[in-house]
Amino acid sequence: MFMIREALPGDLDDVFRVAEHLNSVNLPADREVVREILDLSSRSFSGEIAPSRREFVFALEDGDAGRVVGTSMIHAQHGQRGKPHIYFEVYDEERYSETLDRHFVHRVLRLGFNYNGPTEIGGLSLLPEYRGHPKKLGRALSYLRFLFIAAHRDWFRDEVISELLPPLEADGTSRLWEALGRRFTGLNYQEADRISQGNKEFIRALFPGSPIYTSLLSEDARAIIGEVGPATRGVERMLRAVGFRFANRIDPFDGGPHFLARTDEVKLVKAARKLRVGDADLAKNAARALVAVDRPGPPHVLATVTRHRVEEDQVFLPAKVREALGGPVELWVTPLST
Repeated sequence: MFMIREALPGDLDDVFRVAEHLNSVNLPADREVVREILDLSSRSFSGEIAPSRREFVFALEDGDAGRVVGTSMIHAQHGQRGKPHIYFEVYDEERYSETLDRHFVHRVLRLGFNYNGPTEIGGLSLLPEYRGHPKKLGRALSYLRFLFIAAHRDWFRDEVISELLPPLEADGTSRLWEALGRRFTGLNYQEADRISQGNKEFIRALFPGSPIYTSLLSEDARAIIGEVGPATRGVERMLRAVGFRFANRIDPFDGGPHFLARTDEVKLVKAARKLRVGDADLAKNAARALVAVDRPGPPHVLATVTRHRVEEDQVFLPAKVREALGGPVELWVTPLST
């Protein structure tokens, strides 16, 4: 059985192996940073820090192998005083000359900041051998974040954002950074990425505040602005299906698009229900659902995908699933389409 739970400090080795396959800003391939992320997550689940500063890490555990094989994350508020959410706003500007009878539509970038930002979902990664699994493990990891948000709605913001990776070079660098960011900071992509994991002040200090016309950039750099990379196209499809849209904003480092939704309008948040657990047997053709239980101590959340049946305010599950979840009296349920 695959279970999803709060990632614990003792998962460091496994989570670091997962991070090596993603190496994103949210989950970098740096063992000490991963240790700090897991510590912050533990304090977030236990309520030791203010809600706006909480960051939650979820771990997918392969019960047979006895190891963590994937992760996903929630940042309760991405963008606050001292640590703003920084982005490029993307918009078009039209120009026309009567004298020449020439009309142009220019793509323009303008640096923006948000000090009272949205909730962010990110850090979704699976070890390569678990991708494309018939049990759709990536979907379960992704969906749990929305179920958790629904279960603790007052901890999170009224908007949710997801920052997707763009097409990157074979060495992991960004053509947009080479064409733009490097010119204003003197840093290569790896240096800027490393520094930004702790502090993005240099972006605010060194990037121009005035509009940047992308027609001045190379064609290769322009081509990736707002584009979704091959590794995250499946994530884009999922986000669009549940109510997200391109926010006309991109990451100032790599040009990856930002997708945004109103929290209460996300289909997965709306579909989540808290139900009492019944003990009747299930029919073999029962529909599938993601179910999760809140617990008083670590792991504070425990979830899995299972067959289920709902009758009024009760949900019926297989006995082995009830046992694996600790025999809960009630839990949260999100039906799955397949």
